[in-house]
Amino acid sequence: MTSTHSPDGVDSGSGDAFRTDVFPEIRRPDSGLVLIGEWDAGGPEGQRAAQDGVARAWEKTPLPAGFLSRVMFAGTDGRSVLDYAQWTSGAAHREFVSREENRPREGLAAAPVGVGGEGDAGPGRFRLYRSLLPQGAAPASGCVVRVAFRTAGEGDARQLVDGLMDMFDGRQSGAGGIASHFHLSEDGTRVVNYSEWTDAESHERVAVAKLRSGGQVMRLIASLPGVEPLGFRRYTSPRGLVRA
Repeated sequence: MTSTHSPDGVDSGSGDAFRTDVFPEIRRPDSGLVLIGEWDAGGPEGQRAAQDGVARAWEKTPLPAGFLSRVMFAGTDGRSVLDYAQWTSGAAHREFVSREENRPREGLAAAPVGVGGEGDAGPGRFRLYRSLLPQGAAPASGCVVRVAFRTAGEGDARQLVDGLMDMFDGRQSGAGGIASHFHLSEDGTRVVNYSEWTDAESHERVAVAKLRSGGQVMRLIASLPGVEPLGFRRYTSPRGLVRA
């Protein structure tokens, strides 16, 4: 991202440090609100246009203290775009978007739908619930896999995540897997797993081998009547700002 927040990571206006075009730190303790959106850009050119458009919209925006990150990813399918943003709190985000001068920039966020539903007024508002952590020293992320579920309520959402945490003893499994971060929507009707992998090919191999119908994970999901799987997509090429 080219911006007045400076490619070397220093915001010349506020003195805050930012990293550009990197994967965000999902478990940062100061994150109280996560915005997740996703949409079909039609093709590779549309993906680039979407990433560039949001980057330009935020290029000269004075970033408030409540802003932690906003990163856009390009789907490996050549058409999807994932929008992931972190704020210190819902109040900080609401205060920012309520300012008249910020509405044209933040209005671009209305393009994605909330993850997991057609035509949702997105992006969806989430909070990080639990994470499957790395087995050892975590390698660098090269791919994000977005896995979504529709749930009947927060109790069902928690039951799904808690069941997966118990199944894997709190640790990410699969060669190339780094970590999985489960987000619950504010209304309790969505679970989004932001899963980190070394590369898309590693996830593809694990998905074929372990996520087939009748496998351990799919049996757990099938045993929960209030949970509906909504599939996954793979993403790479982060574009955005992350507060250091």
